[in-house]
Amino acid sequence: MAEFDYDLFVIGGGSGGVRAARWTAMTGAKVGLCEEYRYGGTCVIRGCVPKKLMVFASMFSEAVEDAAGFGWSHTGSDFNWPFFIKKKDREIDRLEEVYQTNLEKTGVVLHRARGTLTDPHTVALSTGETVTAKHILVAVGGTPFVPDIPGGEHVISSNEIFHLKEQPKRMLIVGGGYIACEFAGIMNGLGTRVTQFYRGAQILRGFDDEVRGHIAEEMRKKGVNLHVGRDLVGIEKTDSGLKVKCTDGTFSEHDVILYATGRVPMTKGLGLEDLGVELDRAGAVVVDKYSQTAVPSIYAVGDVTNRANLTPVAIREGMAFAETVFKGNPTPADHELIPTAVFTQPEIGTVGMTQEEARETHDIEIYRATFRPMFHAFADRDQRMMMKLIVDKPSRKVLGVHIVGPAAGEMIQLVGIAVKMGATKEDFDRTMAVHPTAAEELVTMRDPVPG
Repeated sequence: MAEFDYDLFVIGGGSGGVRAARWTAMTGAKVGLCEEYRYGGTCVIRGCVPKKLMVFASMFSEAVEDAAGFGWSHTGSDFNWPFFIKKKDREIDRLEEVYQTNLEKTGVVLHRARGTLTDPHTVALSTGETVTAKHILVAVGGTPFVPDIPGGEHVISSNEIFHLKEQPKRMLIVGGGYIACEFAGIMNGLGTRVTQFYRGAQILRGFDDEVRGHIAEEMRKKGVNLHVGRDLVGIEKTDSGLKVKCTDGTFSEHDVILYATGRVPMTKGLGLEDLGVELDRAGAVVVDKYSQTAVPSIYAVGDVTNRANLTPVAIREGMAFAETVFKGNPTPADHELIPTAVFTQPEIGTVGMTQEEARETHDIEIYRATFRPMFHAFADRDQRMMMKLIVDKPSRKVLGVHIVGPAAGEMIQLVGIAVKMGATKEDFDRTMAVHPTAAEELVTMRDPVPG
C-alpha cells in the first residue's frame, strides 16, 4: 500500500499550479489538484485574457476616428456591451475547458473543491474528503485588495467589472497601478466617462519616471479625467448614482466605482502558519529560490509568493518546481530581466532597469526618441511615441529598454531577448533598421541625451 495518495497535490488551478501539475504528471508521478472556482486562475478567468479582449474592443472607437484621416467616411455607433460580455464569457468557457482537458490528458486527478492544509502531507477538501501527498504545492494566487472606507459596500473590484450587466456612463477608478490605468483606457475607449483618482504624486509607481509622465499626459489627451494626489474618504448612494467625497473636500457623482488598489496573496484560512510555513507582512508565502517553504514538503509558486506577479512567471516557476522535485534537476526560477507589457492606451513595453534604478549603481547614458508615428501623423492624431535605452557607460551594456506606443508589448518581447543576452548599445547600432516602422528608432538613436 502506497504511503501517500499522491506524489504531488496542488492547491490552485491557475497558470502556475496547472503547469506544475501537468509537467509533474508527465514524469509518471501521481498528481492531484483542487480548485475551488474555475480552472485557469486569475489570468484566464478574470485577468489578462478577458482584459486584453476588452482592450481590443476599446480600440475600435479610436480606429474609426483615425479612418477618417485616411479617407474613409463613416458614421459612429454605440458599443454593444451585453453582446461583448456574452461573447467574452463564451471564450472564457472555452479556455477553461482547454485547461481542464489538458490536465486530464496527462492523468491529473481533479477535485472541484477548496483545499486547506492540516499537516505537512495532508489536505482537507471542502467536499469532506481528505487526501495525502508526499509533496504539496500551494498555487492559490491573489485577490483584489479594497480598503475599508465608509460606503465601501458600493464599490466593485477588477473581479466584478467583467460581469457588469450594463456599461456604466460615468465611472470612477481608484488606484494608480497598471490594472487601474488599463481599465481607465478600456472604459474610456468604450465610451464611458472615466475619472481616475490616485493618492500618489504620479501613476504607475515603480516604472521609469519619464514613462509615467508620458502615459499620464497621453491618457489625459485621450479623455481620461486623471487626478493625482487625490483619494476619496466616503461614498453615499443616492437616487442618481454614487456620491463621492474627496480628500480635497470636493464631491463628484458616478454610476460605478472600481477599486484597483492592489492585490494580496490568498493565504488566509489555508492553515499554513499553523504548520510552520512562514508568511511575510503582506501574507505572501516565503520561499527559497527553488520555491520551497520552511516546511520541506510544502512548496509555493505564482502570485501567492508575491515575487513577480505575472502569468509567464508563475508558469516558469511551476516548470522549475517540476524539474527540481520530480526530475532531479535543481532549477531555480529566473526572475532577472523579465520583459513586461502594460496594456494602457498607449501601451507600455519595458525590460530591465528604470533610469532611477540604474543611476543609483551605474554610470549611465540615456538614449531617447519621442515622435509621432507615421500612422498617427497622417491621421492627424496628437499621440506621441517614446523609446528609451539606458546604457552602462563603461561596459556599453543595455541595462533597460522602455517603449510607450502602439505594439510596445510585441516589441519588448523581442527586445527582451537581446537585453537578456547582454546586448550592448553597439549591438543595437549595427542591427539594420526595418523601414518604415516605429521599431527602427530602437536601432537608430545615435546621440545620448545631454547631461
